[in-house]
Amino acid sequence: MFHRGTWKLAASVVTSLLLLSGCGLFGKDEAVKEIDPPQDVSYLKDGQSLQETTGKQGGEKDEKKATETVKRELYLIDKNGFVVPQTVELPKTDAVAKQVLEYLVEDGPVSELLPNGFRAVLPADTRVLGVKLEKDGTIIADFSPEFANYKPEDEKRILQAITWTLTQFDNVKRVKIRINGYDQDVMPVNKTPIQDGVSRADGINIDAKGVADITNTHPVTVYFVAQQGNDTYYVPVTRRVSNKEKDDIVAAVNELIKGPSYGSGLVSEFQPDTQLVGKPKYEDGKVTLNFNESIYGSNKKNVISDHVLNSLVLSLTEQKGIESVSIMVNGKANLVREDGKPLSEPVARPEKVNTESF
Repeated sequence: MFHRGTWKLAASVVTSLLLLSGCGLFGKDEAVKEIDPPQDVSYLKDGQSLQETTGKQGGEKDEKKATETVKRELYLIDKNGFVVPQTVELPKTDAVAKQVLEYLVEDGPVSELLPNGFRAVLPADTRVLGVKLEKDGTIIADFSPEFANYKPEDEKRILQAITWTLTQFDNVKRVKIRINGYDQDVMPVNKTPIQDGVSRADGINIDAKGVADITNTHPVTVYFVAQQGNDTYYVPVTRRVSNKEKDDIVAAVNELIKGPSYGSGLVSEFQPDTQLVGKPKYEDGKVTLNFNESIYGSNKKNVISDHVLNSLVLSLTEQKGIESVSIMVNGKANLVREDGKPLSEPVARPEKVNTESF
């Protein structure tokens, strides 16, 4: 059986990677608002909408712009084979959707940015021939023929990485693939369906172990913890839960308590006897959870683990309409974070996930 005992990180890692500030995770909330992705021909500058037009800059302004960077999420493959978001600094560009795809290519510009234990997802020498955003939120990514030169076991990872990388932009709802200008109804090697497009609702790192009848289930995505050396990061995993469970908030919490699959390389600090006391309350984007005292784990009374808190916030804000999470224990909101600060306000999802380089 999988041992789910609590493990601690070095203080320096906790400070740099998991520091909670105000109502955000992993440091101060970023003020950067996600830009709309580029259209087929007219590319946008950061901060502009699809309706705005842009003028060219010259001289010193162009030189300054060339040195500016912006944080983007790239979905890469870790040592355990999971598709994981990593936030990196990329040069500012008008062609933002094309850029993030180019940074998914093996031996491409991402090579100098790869965290330890991670690899790029697209085959070497793959070129991004273009991207087109349609009015319904479907973005079409056109790749060169080298795109098909991947191992069969990487096919779903590639499709998930492309989809989740592009859907970080608010206006992108689903992704379709072209190769050399030709629409693809399926992926080229193992024939994974694409059809009308793939979205986040199709899941990521799908774990269907123990599910006998998948037709009577629906997906719920939760975040577990992985470790690389002395550093940690959060991994999204899509579980299949019974359609009898009508409350996806309860379903997500139960999956977190259940913990990751044995041998997955993922860990959890939730104690197996952790339970919700009463139904979650939802109002104006905020979810309030009321737990029994087992939510503290092996920590001192009233102290909630950073990993437990972060996993809850990331998992629940993955669901539509949920913006923040408030936690109570036996009806009382007197919890304390690991750094000693009171957990007095709802905690919001960070602008980016896994923001530290390591």
